[in-house]
Amino acid sequence: MSRARAPVTTIDPYTGGVLERFAYTSSAQLEATLNAAVGAQRRWSTMAVEKRADVLRSVGARLRSNGADLALTAAREMGKPLKQARAEIEKCAWCCDFYAEHAREFLKEEHVATNATRSYVAFRPLGIVLAIMPWNFPYWQVFRAAAPALMAGNGILLKHASNVTRCALEIERLFNDAGAPTGIFSVIIADNDATSHLLDDSRIAAATLTGSVAAGRAVAAKAGRALKKVVLELGGSDAFVVLADADLDAAAQAAVRSRFQNAGQSCIAAKRFIVESSVYDAFLARFAEETSKLRAGDPKLEETDVGPMAREDLRDALKEQVAKTLNAGAQCVTGGRQVDGPGFFYQPTIVAGVTPQMPMFKEETFGPAAAVARAADAENAIALANTSSFGLGGTMWTTDVERGAQLAARMECGSVFLNGMMASDPRLPFGGVKNSGYGRELSHFGIREFVNVQSIWIGPATV
Repeated sequence: MSRARAPVTTIDPYTGGVLERFAYTSSAQLEATLNAAVGAQRRWSTMAVEKRADVLRSVGARLRSNGADLALTAAREMGKPLKQARAEIEKCAWCCDFYAEHAREFLKEEHVATNATRSYVAFRPLGIVLAIMPWNFPYWQVFRAAAPALMAGNGILLKHASNVTRCALEIERLFNDAGAPTGIFSVIIADNDATSHLLDDSRIAAATLTGSVAAGRAVAAKAGRALKKVVLELGGSDAFVVLADADLDAAAQAAVRSRFQNAGQSCIAAKRFIVESSVYDAFLARFAEETSKLRAGDPKLEETDVGPMAREDLRDALKEQVAKTLNAGAQCVTGGRQVDGPGFFYQPTIVAGVTPQMPMFKEETFGPAAAVARAADAENAIALANTSSFGLGGTMWTTDVERGAQLAARMECGSVFLNGMMASDPRLPFGGVKNSGYGRELSHFGIREFVNVQSIWIGPATV
């Protein structure tokens, strides 16, 4: 990591101008960081759960008190509108509070009746967890992985996406200011090769990654060779199923929030809108009408609903994907163009008449563009939803909740929301199947991903 190279440069996606430059972590710095992390984790793991909880609550309090500045940093580095960034930060604080309150319960020993004098299951920390995180939710992705892992007694070494380096350093500062042991939460600035080599380091016990399928496969292969635990939260192409008896107004309003929040750059955003034929035209009209109300612009302004995309290459990829889908026979209902001028803007777009063979249906769409497909009936809608190679989440809209629950159970994904927008929640496990990865974050499932589940069997004392 010590070879001379150009620094990491962060770009303002609203203007295209340079924000900051950061030097990569050198080999010597990395070595010192790892050694400090190991020492800090040993001390941290021996602390009472209540003491760890005090630190996490303090981090949560600092998230709230520094929320305005943190939101502005996210707006500048990756284009998230301020009101959405503030909501993200509040959710991070909630996650800290949740695990501070519930970690003791989640980690308590489970006594099991055997022929021993006493036998029980205990949950011990693994050590240092390498967290490889993306840019699209620069705070939430980190905290939903870090809060449970830390409360279990592990340490976190964060390698964040390079375009949100300032966000990463701000998170590290929050932990330091909250009185966490120096090194228990550390940030490195590294390229992919250097990060991959860390999985061979004996000081790294496990890894968690949120990112692309390609990145997940690479990390899983590397971790597999090193026999290290890994949790993967990868891409998604969530189905938003609208049945014939749905409340179309409510569904259309939720569709806009789910697809265009964060400029459509979300793994769990609804991407494939699968609508029963009898209400297809009515839903499409409402969806387009609600989309037209969105205000695009400077993410640093309160009134902005949709900011720029985070990077120019991401906009280029979206533009190509939409064009290929239209060339394959789909119809553009609204949008469909990049916005001229500075910044990486793309119009909120709805593409109708999409079929399973088209790029916007069979690939993940990462940007403000929605694919709308027609289903003959409810059975066909479920079949279309399950054609995806992804399986992160899904949504279904119907006024017949009992039937909806039965149909939802057949959707091949990690979470299904009935008559509501798909979202992650500290109280519920989060993760996917198929190409969306494996393992779970959040709830008691998340805190038990990075522990040694240790069986203790105690026989009678003999003299």
